[in-house]
Amino acid sequence: MSAESSAAHESKLVVRRHVQASPQEVFALLSDPSRHDQTEPGDWVGEAIHPEPITGVGQVFGMRMFHVNAGGHYRMDNRVTAFDPDTRIAWAPGQYDDDAHLSTGGWVWQYDLAAGHGGTEVTLTYDWSAVPESLRSELGLPPFGPEFLEESLEALDRAL
Repeated sequence: MSAESSAAHESKLVVRRHVQASPQEVFALLSDPSRHDQTEPGDWVGEAIHPEPITGVGQVFGMRMFHVNAGGHYRMDNRVTAFDPDTRIAWAPGQYDDDAHLSTGGWVWQYDLAAGHGGTEVTLTYDWSAVPESLRSELGLPPFGPEFLEESLEALDRAL
């Protein structure tokens, strides 16, 4: 396993881990919101509000979340931004406003998968480059270091 913080961009964290599962198995887990709580090292991600499998770009899936700094329990609705079966999946977390418009925060979770050495090289990227510079410190971005992403990939590996 290796981790790197992208100092060149200073707006993304990238970690990699080799898992002993096929890209198809990894992608099946990641495209199943009902299993996302298995890919997070703590209790931040809860159960899926929409447990239907992810099938394409533009789809929105809701998750119950919990974080002390966010006031406890809350809901996050994620818009799928990349969907390439067995290769890449990504989503932008957001929340609906009073007019039922989904507003994303500008950060994206992306998983890239590459077959190799009897398993899959999984690259997890947390990218907040679309968040306006003026809001980055106010929001405390990133809210964690690369070790959180490393622990997430460890959890993903255990779930497989």
